[in-house]
Amino acid sequence: MSQLRIESLSYMGRPPVDFFINDGECISLSGPSGSGKSLLLRALADLDEYQGRIYLDQKECHEFSAPQWRKQVGLLMAESCWWFDSVGDHFEFSENSKAINGWLSQLDFNPDVMNWQVNRLSTGEKQRLAIIRLLANRPKALLLDEPTASLDKRNIEKVEDLLTEYRKKNSAPTIWVSHDPEQEKRIASRHYRIKDDLIIEEGHDRSSR
Repeated sequence: MSQLRIESLSYMGRPPVDFFINDGECISLSGPSGSGKSLLLRALADLDEYQGRIYLDQKECHEFSAPQWRKQVGLLMAESCWWFDSVGDHFEFSENSKAINGWLSQLDFNPDVMNWQVNRLSTGEKQRLAIIRLLANRPKALLLDEPTASLDKRNIEKVEDLLTEYRKKNSAPTIWVSHDPEQEKRIASRHYRIKDDLIIEEGHDRSSR
């Protein structure tokens, strides 16, 4: 069981904000381009400087080492990064092989994708594999920066199903950046919007999966 709690968080000179995400809950976050959505996620992942406090359960961010925090509070960036030539070099299969193979199947990959060269992957394939790479770390909280932006309708549905299944099974609090109001209704119980540097919670009538 995990809860992500943010107290008086200020980043890049923006006004401080307070909010929380309960265990297994997903909130959606939207706002115009350049409003600071990605910067907020980077601050929560302890990649950029911030003021204030971030807690996972009752333990504050500074009580973790940076690698420990970033493994437990997993950030999926809008554009995935790949460091090695082959896909499989980005994964550790020791204890997660069964789960990874299951996720590959859910997103329409065969296990031999691990032998593929990264440079042969399409943008959508990179995005789907980056999601599996993130989940393979078994994060306790998810920060998702437009995880389905480059996908077609069929793959959007599959990714939504996979991420919803993961957060519920693992009680992972989740922030999901999206520009699609219909997707927000499907995946989130609460919705926040960034407007004029303020993070505002909108109506509570959204259905959640």
